Amino acid sequence: MDPKPTESPIHASLAVDESNSMIRVHEDQATEQPSTAWRILTNFHGGFFRICLSLSSQAVLWKTLIQPTDDHHALRHALRVLPNAAFTLLWSIALVMLALLSSLYALKCLFQFEKVKAEFLHHVGVHYLFVPWMSSLLLLQSTPFTESRNAGQIMWWVFVIPIITLDVKIYGQWFTKGKRLLSKAANPTSQLSVMANLVGARAAIYMGWKELALCLFSTGMAHYLVLFVTLYQRLPGSNGLPVMLRPVFFLFIATPSMASLAWGSINGSFDTASKMLFSLSLFLFLSLASRPTLFIKSMRRFSVAWWAYSFPITILAVASVDYARAAKGGAAHALMLLLTLVSVLVCFALVAFTALNVHKLFLGTNNLAGNVSSNTATA
Repeated sequence: MDPKPTESPIHASLAVDESNSMIRVHEDQATEQPSTAWRILTNFHGGFFRICLSLSSQAVLWKTLIQPTDDHHALRHALRVLPNAAFTLLWSIALVMLALLSSLYALKCLFQFEKVKAEFLHHVGVHYLFVPWMSSLLLLQSTPFTESRNAGQIMWWVFVIPIITLDVKIYGQWFTKGKRLLSKAANPTSQLSVMANLVGARAAIYMGWKELALCLFSTGMAHYLVLFVTLYQRLPGSNGLPVMLRPVFFLFIATPSMASLAWGSINGSFDTASKMLFSLSLFLFLSLASRPTLFIKSMRRFSVAWWAYSFPITILAVASVDYARAAKGGAAHALMLLLTLVSVLVCFALVAFTALNVHKLFLGTNNLAGNVSSNTATA
């Protein structure tokens, strides 16, 4: 890692990047160009973990589709022809990507700790610190390799302890400071903290821990009810999102979808409660899909925020698989097929766009902090 280049005094200004809404330091009078490694660290932020989350959820979807089932519908059997080798390759790619980005963030913690601290204190950035642990839990649930129960349980604790720690930090602030804080800080990314608990609850069932699953599920859902009402009200004085971050509105879909999956795992079947949560997520999906003009401005230039589309749609597709198995109807299976195809196409399209723009994401100026007045436009 190259040392930080010598710089003349700079004017530091806290700004919300229109492409990643993270607090950054705007350096506008540097005498030397930063090294490539330093620019990569400067441009990198927690929002990049969206990529890992999307790929991990795709692995969960593919494993759900290829695993044996008592569902004898023709569409369900048709999807089971997906090759196991393709699923293993997808899971491996998701694991490598998670390891790569986690290592990069660890270097950022080491060399640019002040920026990591600012991200931790930011009302949007802090919620993306849940994402690498969520991705790890999803990969743990979908692993194609046989592992011992003890090894899985140890890894579950390793991934869940940071989530519980962040829960105490965030939910503790909501509880002690009340509506005054929550009404200002609540935004769609706040749902990531809820989903982390739900993902952990579903993973606990795989480990054979129903009581721990119930604990995480109840904690997440209690705060989801408060958060959902707060976000619905759009209280005056709240911190909105930049226009470029409007894709994160799709997280409204992911939370009830993940809740339906978690409760289905805890209960042992996709019962009425799970179907109700799935119906809510489907309604929210239709509400957002019927308003494409809301996302036009955010789609004018590619950013890592586009990856916010993939995970919610994929989790909705996973929930539709369990719903189709429980409903046993042609319409339910057609819905499952449609959502699965949309999920896969969106993910592959995002991979292509990212591959074409990887240089701009890590080294381009479009990922650096800009003018405060132009980047604080709310969603």
